[in-house]
Amino acid sequence: MKVLYFDCFSGVSGDMLLGALADLGADMSLVEKELNMFLPQPITLAAKPVVVQGITSLDVVVGNTFSATFAGLDEVTAILERSTLSDQEKAAALEIFTRLATCEARIHRVPVDQVHFHELGAVDTIVDIVGFLLALRQLQIQEMYCSPLPMPRGLVKMAHGRYPLPAPATLELLKGIPCYGVEVDIELVTPTGAAIISTLCKSFGPFPSMTIGNVGYGAGKTCRPDVPNLLRVVSGTVGGSHLKE
Repeated sequence: MKVLYFDCFSGVSGDMLLGALADLGADMSLVEKELNMFLPQPITLAAKPVVVQGITSLDVVVGNTFSATFAGLDEVTAILERSTLSDQEKAAALEIFTRLATCEARIHRVPVDQVHFHELGAVDTIVDIVGFLLALRQLQIQEMYCSPLPMPRGLVKMAHGRYPLPAPATLELLKGIPCYGVEVDIELVTPTGAAIISTLCKSFGPFPSMTIGNVGYGAGKTCRPDVPNLLRVVSGTVGGSHLKE
């Protein structure tokens, strides 16, 4: 069985997840082609090599002509329903978006059907979530595991103003997941990253028992002076004959 382990020593975001899977071998041009079959506006995906403190990684950049946002979960659901995803992938994507909406509803004390996604409803977020699922399909991954997550301090600018870090939605999404504090003042775990891994990863903890295959690195968009701002993902196998990939 093919598995992944996400080593989130510098956090996790949607674009870091895409970059890490691209570095493992997922073809972003194929992801882009499939996304453009159903998205409301055309996008481009470019996986650019970057060196972060001596480590070569990939930075996935989403390009579009304008930034569309969606009023709520119903519009996102309609986009997913007309997509080319399998039923299982649609269910996973819908669960991720539903959890995002539920967390926003709890924070703002409004019904889920009144949640306005703001930046969470942008095309970029659908690209991150659905693109991640399409990349997993290419890599034929069956199970995923994740490390504990770093929690920073500071403030971040969001749609409603300046919020404390970790962002309120991120904390809601990470209930029940092991985390630890770090003394940096940049956002390390984004709501999109938190929603994807907390929904899809089987467990959070130390490196699992597996035969290591390949290693990929996804680059973050901001610089850290203390450690490389990267997401490391390790692919491997459990069970079977443990042949090299």
